[in-house]
Amino acid sequence: MTSPVPSPLHGHVWRNWSGLEKAVPRHVETPASVEAVVDVVRRTRERGATVKMTGTGHSFTGIAAPEHTLLRPEGLTGIQAVDREAMTVTAGAGTPLKELNLALERLGLSLHNMGDIAEQTLAGATSTGTHGTGGVAAGLAAQLAGLELVTGTGEVVRASAAEDPDVFDVARVGLGALGILTSLTFRVEPLFVVEAHEQPMTWDRALATYDEMVGAAHHVDMYWFPHTDQMMVKQNVRTDLEPGEQQPPSRFAAWREDELLPNTVFGGLCRIGTRVPGLVRPINRIAGRALSERRYSDLAHRVFVSPRRVRFREMEYAVPREVGLDVLRECRRRIEASDWRIAFPVEIRTAPADDVPLSTSHGRDSFYLAFHVPADTDHAACFGGLEPILREAGGRPHWGKLHTLTAADLAPVYDRFDDFLAVRERLDPDRLFANAYLRRVLGD
Repeated sequence: MTSPVPSPLHGHVWRNWSGLEKAVPRHVETPASVEAVVDVVRRTRERGATVKMTGTGHSFTGIAAPEHTLLRPEGLTGIQAVDREAMTVTAGAGTPLKELNLALERLGLSLHNMGDIAEQTLAGATSTGTHGTGGVAAGLAAQLAGLELVTGTGEVVRASAAEDPDVFDVARVGLGALGILTSLTFRVEPLFVVEAHEQPMTWDRALATYDEMVGAAHHVDMYWFPHTDQMMVKQNVRTDLEPGEQQPPSRFAAWREDELLPNTVFGGLCRIGTRVPGLVRPINRIAGRALSERRYSDLAHRVFVSPRRVRFREMEYAVPREVGLDVLRECRRRIEASDWRIAFPVEIRTAPADDVPLSTSHGRDSFYLAFHVPADTDHAACFGGLEPILREAGGRPHWGKLHTLTAADLAPVYDRFDDFLAVRERLDPDRLFANAYLRRVLGD
């Protein structure tokens, strides 16, 4: 939800955006070509060390934390190729998603779907399974047509469904464990306009009509304010309007609804709630009652993406779509039976099944539940109390968000887990790309 800082590196101390992870790399380099990446990988292998290409540090886990050599992504950016016949666009893996969106807009093109944050690099967003809601494909990785990476032996692999398909299959969500991504090729569409309808709803009405809304709109996103019966529901529908015919909110309305209220005002309320936890419940009730309805239309990426500047910690799980509402109800019961004070709304989304082996929506329609606490709040009790409910439902944690699972826990919920490990063994036999997080979730 919240935008990361432009660079998580300060001096030689690497920190992620939430501040939960930090590392002190021994070497920092900014390769500007594939050949330069190959050179770094080969030198790192000779040293018997490890290397990580970091993005913007938006993952809450240590998935990108470097242990020896840190590669910065700024030298591998920009559009590299446009194929209008195949409707694909290739970009450097270090390109921020927001820059890709603007470049595609200038080309009259668009991604099909995306999340509500556009600060991440393309490599980081795809590798951790970043997703939006609804559509034909919710995850960025499911929109990939090809990729290029440098393996742990210094080989450059260009993979697609036709070329090295076994690598392409698993590397779409590769966790940074298979190689250093240097470019990514996305399937794109002609630029399109989305009509957004945002409205407050009660808890009962939102849950009773959720399936109907998901069936009627292309993209549905709900936010529940804990300790209240209030929801904010966002329904986005693709229109027949041509680009240029959209009716975006006025400059003042956009500032008020997308900047002032969700960032300045909400940030201030979070700080008050952190200092005086007893005020969180009345603050949430006031915030829920202050919600207003609005409709507007705009280019897809302008609707999907919002500026988020309030820092937080997050845990997100994908559970099977058919049990999602029941799991949400159970989580609410657990929250109401606790003494937690949760200032952030719980985000609720759905995604169609995809075929990416380590995607949280692999092989099944998914229901996503994302829980947040302010960045300076201890998350252990809340997340620890909710995680067993999500796991019991067959949940899969987002790779870039907080969870406690290990390889032994994850293997049973991914039927292609061993296939991923086999490709990793081939591409990175010396574990050049390993770190503490990957050793925990992949086993070695």
